[in-house]
Amino acid sequence: MTAAVMLIHGAWLTPRAWDRFKARYEGRGLTVVAPAWPLLDAPVEEVRGLSPRLLGRLTLDAVVEAHAAHAVAMVEPPILIGHGLGGLIVQRLLDGGCGACGVAIASTPPLGLLARPRAAWALRRLLARWSGATPLSPEGFAELFAQTLSEDERRLAYAEHVVPAPARVVRQALLGPGGGAARATRRRPPLLLIAGDEDRMAPPAMVAAAARHQRRAASRTDLQCFSGRSHWLCNEPGWEDVADFALDWALANGRAALSGQAPKG
Repeated sequence: MTAAVMLIHGAWLTPRAWDRFKARYEGRGLTVVAPAWPLLDAPVEEVRGLSPRLLGRLTLDAVVEAHAAHAVAMVEPPILIGHGLGGLIVQRLLDGGCGACGVAIASTPPLGLLARPRAAWALRRLLARWSGATPLSPEGFAELFAQTLSEDERRLAYAEHVVPAPARVVRQALLGPGGGAARATRRRPPLLLIAGDEDRMAPPAMVAAAARHQRRAASRTDLQCFSGRSHWLCNEPGWEDVADFALDWALANGRAALSGQAPKG
C-alpha cells in the first residue's frame, strides 16, 4: 500500500489551497507533498506581484513535466490528487504511467469534452481577452468557483487563495495543443473522477463525459458526485467528506494496482 500523496493545485490557486487536505492526510500517517507550478512557489502575495509577461511564458507541458519529476523523485509511486486544472494534470501523468493511482476533483476537461453551453460560453468568453496572465475577479470567483459560500466566506477565501493564472497554460488545457490529455491508454493506473453537483466551472455532465472517455482504457475508472458542492469543494463546508472518500478510494485501488490486481471499472 502506497503511503505517499501528491496534491496538485489548479489555475488561479497555489499549494495553499491544499492546506486542509495535507494536514488531514498527514494526520493519518501519510507522506504528503503539494508542489507548486513553476513560478508559483511563493506566498500568495508574492505570486500576485509576478510579471504577467513572465507568467505568460509558462506552458502546460512544463507544468506536467515539473510534477512528473516530483513524482519520480519520491520513494514510492504516489497517489496523485488534483483539483481543477490539477485534475487534468493528474490524467496526463497517469497516461504516462506515473503514480500508483489518481483522483481528479472537479477536473478541467480534456480537449474536446467541454459540456454544458453555459460553462463553455463562460470559459471561452474569458479566453477571448486573456493575455500573458489573467486575474480572477472577486465577482468571477463568486460566480464560477464558490457560489455556495456566504459573502464573508467568499471574501476571505479570495483574499487567502486567489492569484493570476498563466494564460498560456489555461489556453492549452482548454483549446490545445496539450489539452488532449486523456488518451484512454490501454493500461494506466486507476482513476477516480469527482464532481460537485453545483459546480459551474466543471459541471457534473462535463466530469461524466471525461469518465466515459477514460473508461475506454483497460483500467479501473470510477465517478463520484457530491451533492450541494461548488468548484470550491476541497475547501467549502463538508470538504472532509471529499478528502476522506478520495483517500480511501486511492489507498484501496493504489494497493491493487501496485500488486497487479486492479480490475477494469
